[in-house]
Amino acid sequence: MKVGLFIPCYVDQFYPKVAIATLELLEKLGCEVVFPTNQTCCGQPMANSGFEHFSKGCNKNFIKNFEELDYIVCPSGSCTLHVKEHLHSERKVLEATHIRQHVFELTEFLVDVLQVQALDSKFPYKVGFHSSCHGQRGLHLSSMSETMTVPFSKPEYLLEMVDGIEITHTTRVDECCGFGGTFSVFEEAVSAKMGKDRIAEHEKNGVQYITGVDMSCLMHLEGILRRKQSNINVKHIAEILNGN
Repeated sequence: MKVGLFIPCYVDQFYPKVAIATLELLEKLGCEVVFPTNQTCCGQPMANSGFEHFSKGCNKNFIKNFEELDYIVCPSGSCTLHVKEHLHSERKVLEATHIRQHVFELTEFLVDVLQVQALDSKFPYKVGFHSSCHGQRGLHLSSMSETMTVPFSKPEYLLEMVDGIEITHTTRVDECCGFGGTFSVFEEAVSAKMGKDRIAEHEKNGVQYITGVDMSCLMHLEGILRRKQSNINVKHIAEILNGN
């Protein structure tokens, strides 16, 4: 199975250890991983700001980099969802369709495609799990509290395989952290208050780490934690599952 590793630009620039952990984890699980070095931004920031027509170059480059791979895996729910819903090409329709149908967020790929049953990982800490909006409501990585369905969470299913981990839950399990990409720029005060509310619930649970599938949400929470000089750290789920 040849897997293309799609790394969001903010992960590449600010959290390269997340990219490395994702690569190592996929290789441990038997995947042949390819990292196209010419990949750039997927175009989500432009689309979220109402300028999707400016992302045509991103689409063209993305298709060029990933069109020949069996699967594309990304350690970010929001970027994965953008590609699934918005990648298109007037000249390479079949290639774009193939990519949209074969791009997966990391935990989604591990559960649905690889069907992982066990992991060789240890993380003896109390961890609060943050369910990011794009992953939950767009990719359906976990159930939503307002729906009358059987509760499930693909990320937490994997975390429960980690030796020594203690997972805690907030009262409002699927409330947004307030990041929302450009929302955190245009509505800074609201964004910060939402993040503080999320952190207050994790603090109440006495967690040592906060984890999730989107480093963007964790980056937002990390900024608030640092400003208040908190002892709580953030760690992407790929790092925990990989044993980092």
